[in-house]
Amino acid sequence: MDRIENLKKLEVKDKVWDIAVIGGGASGLGVALDALSRGLSVVLVEKSDFAKGTSSRSTKLVHGGVRYLAQGDVMLVFEALKERGRLLQNAPHLTHNQPFIIPIYTFFDRLQYSIGLKLYDWMAGKLRLGKSRFISKKETIKRLPQIKQKGLQGGVVYHDGQFDDARLALSIAMTCDEMGGIMLNYTKVNALIKNEKGTITGVQVRDLIGKKNHKIKAKMVVNATGVFADKILQLDQPGAPKSIQPSQGIHLVLDRSFLGGNDALMIPKTSDGRVLFAVPWQDKLVLGTTDTLREKAKLEPEALAKEISFVLETATAYLTKAPTRADVLSVYAGLRPLAAPKEGSTKTKEISRSHKVIVSESKLITITGGKWTTFRKMGEDTVNYYKQVTGEHLPESASANIKYKGYTTNPQDGHWKGYGDDAEKIQSLINESPESGELLHPKYPYTTAEVIWSVRNEMAMKVEDILARRLRVLFLDAKAAKAMASKVANIMAEEKGYNAAWVKEELTDFEKTVNKYILK
Repeated sequence: MDRIENLKKLEVKDKVWDIAVIGGGASGLGVALDALSRGLSVVLVEKSDFAKGTSSRSTKLVHGGVRYLAQGDVMLVFEALKERGRLLQNAPHLTHNQPFIIPIYTFFDRLQYSIGLKLYDWMAGKLRLGKSRFISKKETIKRLPQIKQKGLQGGVVYHDGQFDDARLALSIAMTCDEMGGIMLNYTKVNALIKNEKGTITGVQVRDLIGKKNHKIKAKMVVNATGVFADKILQLDQPGAPKSIQPSQGIHLVLDRSFLGGNDALMIPKTSDGRVLFAVPWQDKLVLGTTDTLREKAKLEPEALAKEISFVLETATAYLTKAPTRADVLSVYAGLRPLAAPKEGSTKTKEISRSHKVIVSESKLITITGGKWTTFRKMGEDTVNYYKQVTGEHLPESASANIKYKGYTTNPQDGHWKGYGDDAEKIQSLINESPESGELLHPKYPYTTAEVIWSVRNEMAMKVEDILARRLRVLFLDAKAAKAMASKVANIMAEEKGYNAAWVKEELTDFEKTVNKYILK
């Protein structure tokens, strides 16, 4: 992806795009992908980096939603399981089959979860990832070495998907770029353009890097800004009612030894009725998540003390070695864009996770709710409104079978896997310039060449883009990310021809961000 080239394409005189998408997270990328699959022209703008918000802060699961099944939301689970299967087929370099174990301490739990998960298997049909089954106490301990054994009767194994959320977003953005879409990060919408009838005909945007304004004419404008959807709705209609209820989920990242083995732990009932996961991810252990209503949407939300305590206390009840605040390598928080509840409902689990498409009087299309697993279907359902908005013929969606950038059925091991078939290109860069094989940190495998690659090919504009979403170090080990920042900034400056003042400003900015991920 070449940001400068994409910006030039915005300046083509009298160009009218079929769809302009606001938002570069899972929802917006799903819309762009689906529209491009139908032969429509697309421009997508994101005010920060791709997946900077909620879409890089998930539990790293591509799942049907076992707990939604328990809540009776059968259609959502059917849809999610179908999309889960497709995602694992279309991005094998960024996804994999992850076995989960629910520890069983009572006969009733064995019965309940065995039956429920057989239903889950059946609903997945031919896209099922593996059969659920009851395993003995001995096998449970072997597979979850650090599980508490007192009262343990065994476990129920089931299968879901796991993925690298931010790198998947990037892979989809690059796929859209290759399909002819204009993908732009650090491009903020300042105004919606309307005709004399009050119908939206485009957007006015500002390139936050080049400090230049652009007008984008479009037949349909989609608001896919997640928890920030109300800000765009306010631009459309000042005083518009609130449509989004942000719900915060936090995750604590620990050393993998706290659980041991390759299986994930699913705790179906916690002290306040939430589900908690302990998931091996990139050689670490991710614990989460919470479900806390927040009034205000923030780009960089922070974990609350009570949320951190809740996750640690719940984990302590199931693990032989109790994790403490000092063991946390990184803490991150994300905001779910739940549809605002009906009056009187305040529990987040009562707010639907299903997505919803809203059509404003101005013909602005807004997509709200949903989850990463169903991003493609959300995009398809949104683009289906194109005919209603424009009156033009709309070809059938062809997004279900698109393979994402880097696709390979034989990815390399370790952190190279996330690059898919691009890993070889980065490695040939190291062969040409051996100094680019230098490690950014002695404890981690990331190299100088990967920073150069991300700047040249993945539209990385800031130090945070590299350390948070291209290499994921900020989410895995915040102190290590802090130690790498100076080296990364200098490599980027050299690659882009930036001066020492840019490096200093970048490091100051990153310092403010990284401190939010470190538990004091």
